[in-house]
Amino acid sequence: PGCVLLQFLSYLGACDRLLKQGYEEGQVEEAMEMFQYSEKKAAEFLHLLAQFNDMGFQQNEIKEVLLLCGNQREKALEELVMK
Repeated sequence: PGCVLLQFLSYLGACDRLLKQGYEEGQVEEAMEMFQYSEKKAAEFLHLLAQFNDMGFQQNEIKEVLLLCGNQREKALEELVMK
């Protein structure tokens, strides 16, 4: 039980840090789940999602492409432009 509690506290800490960076709660939770609670990968995903969203791409397309491209910015951008 102690191990589960530590994992949960680690998850909450990661979510809190990402929320403080200005990301929306729903997006943070979704990103953490998508990347098996890896704060680093979730942060990369959220950063790119916001960047591509600012460029005018549709959020559902961005998510799909980022997952397919493993958060590789250049490859994802190429895919989005081709759509």
